[in-house]
Amino acid sequence: MSYLIESLKIEILMMIGYGDRARTQCKVVRLFRETHPDVPPLNQGTISKIEAQYREMGHVREVPSKRQAIVDDDTKLNLLLALEENPITPARQLARDSNLNHKTVLKVLKYEKKRPYKMQAVQELLEDDPDRRPVLLLIITRVRKVCYNA
Repeated sequence: MSYLIESLKIEILMMIGYGDRARTQCKVVRLFRETHPDVPPLNQGTISKIEAQYREMGHVREVPSKRQAIVDDDTKLNLLLALEENPITPARQLARDSNLNHKTVLKVLKYEKKRPYKMQAVQELLEDDPDRRPVLLLIITRVRKVCYNA
């Protein structure tokens, strides 16, 4: 729909009509193709979006994107440097240190393709654990045989 200039969108709205003189979207697509053979063909979805935009906003001008830079480059650089210094720093701690929202930090990390670590407590290995591993493996294989071969 971005290839359509405003005047063509207005012409599409005029082709649609209003009230009891309104045309179906199929007829508008056909009429537009006949009127403008040099423009890439439209589909009913495009017609529907133009009509919905006009009903919602009252115009068919291109609406600028609301997406803006999440944070400035200096803040982003400081955030990445802090993560580089200590890669196991949680995202919430990075957010507190840089006075940013936690979700903003996660968005920056995602955009930069960095994954924050999540520290997890695990049980420490004891001296006799290596002796127990083969026994556990034997139990697991027996359970699998019973479950999947029965």
